Amino acid sequence: MELATLKDLHPAHWTKACAIRALAMDAVQAANSGHPGMPMGMADVATVLFEKHLKFDASAPDWADRDRFILSAGHGSMLLYALLHLTGYEDMTLDQVKAFRQWGSKTAGHPEYGHAKGIETTTGPLGQGIANAVGFAMAEEALRARFGKKLVDHFTYVIAGDGCLMEGISHEAIGLAGMQKLGKLIVLWDDNDISIDGRISLSDVTDQRKRFQAAGWQVLSCDGHDPEDIDAAIGRAKTSKKPTMIACKTHIGFGSSKQDSAKAHGSPLGAEEILKVRETYGWPYGPFEIPAEVKSAWEAIGAKGGAERAAWEARLAEQSTGRQAEFARVMAGEPPKKLSATIRALKKQISDSAPKVATRKSSEMVLEVVNPVMPETIGGSADLTGSNNTLTKDLGIFDASNRKGRYVHFGIREHGMAAAMNGMVLHGGIKPYGGTFLCFTDYARGAMRLSALMGVAPVYVMTHDSIGLGEDGPTHQPVEHIAMLRATPNINVFRPADTVETAEAWELALSTTTTPSVLALTRQNLPTVRTEHKIWNLTAQGAYVLAEATGKRQAILMATGSEVEVALKAREILEAEGIGTRVVSMPCWELFEAQDEAYRRKVLPAGPVRVGVEAMVRFGWDRWLHGERGHRDKAGFVGMEGFGASAPAEVLYEKFGITAEGVASKVRELL
Repeated sequence: MELATLKDLHPAHWTKACAIRALAMDAVQAANSGHPGMPMGMADVATVLFEKHLKFDASAPDWADRDRFILSAGHGSMLLYALLHLTGYEDMTLDQVKAFRQWGSKTAGHPEYGHAKGIETTTGPLGQGIANAVGFAMAEEALRARFGKKLVDHFTYVIAGDGCLMEGISHEAIGLAGMQKLGKLIVLWDDNDISIDGRISLSDVTDQRKRFQAAGWQVLSCDGHDPEDIDAAIGRAKTSKKPTMIACKTHIGFGSSKQDSAKAHGSPLGAEEILKVRETYGWPYGPFEIPAEVKSAWEAIGAKGGAERAAWEARLAEQSTGRQAEFARVMAGEPPKKLSATIRALKKQISDSAPKVATRKSSEMVLEVVNPVMPETIGGSADLTGSNNTLTKDLGIFDASNRKGRYVHFGIREHGMAAAMNGMVLHGGIKPYGGTFLCFTDYARGAMRLSALMGVAPVYVMTHDSIGLGEDGPTHQPVEHIAMLRATPNINVFRPADTVETAEAWELALSTTTTPSVLALTRQNLPTVRTEHKIWNLTAQGAYVLAEATGKRQAILMATGSEVEVALKAREILEAEGIGTRVVSMPCWELFEAQDEAYRRKVLPAGPVRVGVEAMVRFGWDRWLHGERGHRDKAGFVGMEGFGASAPAEVLYEKFGITAEGVASKVRELL
């Protein structure tokens, strides 16, 4: 629909949509930075969605049964900020809009979860939002099956752009959503045919409609500037048992001289151009000025869900006290009170029986006792279930035929899996964990980084964590991945040495709501090194003394995971030679860093030589070898210097020198 026709036929809609466009133009101009074209192009779609369809109450932004709105095209963040301000979200003030992209503001360049209410997820890295949305929709299905439609019955809406659909993660997300038949997931594609470089035809010839259809979606289309057409398309989408993609044909930079060009995409329009656009719009107001009647109309939209929310609260109050408490607990992400006792009982059993198992099997043993007491867990694997040991009995498979199932076959979609887990956590009510090989964190990395950035806590079960996986060779043997993960702020990287440490790591991972956890687990069997039962969680300290020197302490061996066994055997050799040797297990560096100076000094005192032992590259180890009262000339490392090789695990450890004798020899050199 042409601009003049839209103004004439739908004047009330036009003024509300103009408020979005004006705020977007003004904020980007004031910041001298940003993307005005997308909000200008999608303002009509967003206005219809919020006015006619979206179930929300701006005065209760955390209402559990609200519809979720995700701006996957996060560069158009002013669209979201304008909507939040106009509809009356308390913390999205006009001053915040004016402070767009400035230090300390809630209005970051791309929407950031936690900065303001109504921002459901952090977007900007294209494709992440649509992939998160799959997790949101899966969480809604699972919780509706558990708690019933009276408490859980809502849609997930996404605005995605061409860039979102070109990113590879979108293919993983679209395929998963189609297979799962997520009928309450609706994607509104901003089909404007423009990216930063110019026309989409410069880089892509994909027929997106056929692509979605091939993946099992309902595909609709509408004129993205015709409110009646938009309304009809969304209404039809809501009746489908399949996820729906609506191709919304729009004009980027609608109404400006830069319309339908890349010039409207990623830079301010300019003060002179904005004046011309105001004339074209018939919008005779100054920068950031919204007439009272338009603001009131928008605030009425923001309040229209109040009655529905009150009815929902009444239905919740009708539930039993226990059911209300359980709903509140899982939505808050709080672990059940039984968790600690369950973990302690398993630890006691393991310390007594001392099994020799791979820590991936240890993880399965933990999940076998945890999943029954944590009904909010949903597990899965990227087509490596038997290798990751992530499926426990009685979980059932989550799919369209069984929404009470708690195990997801994600397929070979590591990135999509990680992003969907983020969406599940962000939705609330679900504690997801997902598995693949540690080497394939490369594929999941974008979403894992966003877990850390947002401060949400999925659990990444990463098995086959070193050259110890053996014959699959260096393509599958991670050597640098642990260092990469440790370098990422706000991720707890656990590399447990046995089943006891694995149980402790799981307890910590399931108890946090603000930090994602990575469990790096072995393929090869390891002995139980914690044979003396301790009630308290030693892994929570990050590092601790596992074995003390019997005489004068001359050496400290620091190790993680499978190399703790190597360090203990090296200690036996050195102690037999009269060299007093302490072994420190370091299952989680991040938690050790968080301990106070007194505790760290107790574990790593000055004086003895130090040797780090890990079947990874050295990167990061100097913090513990040279720092923390250590000295460069009294420190060494036994580990990997390059990539691995294809051979049995025991051969690889010998050939690469990661042996007890190799560690003992390093100590002797330093002494």
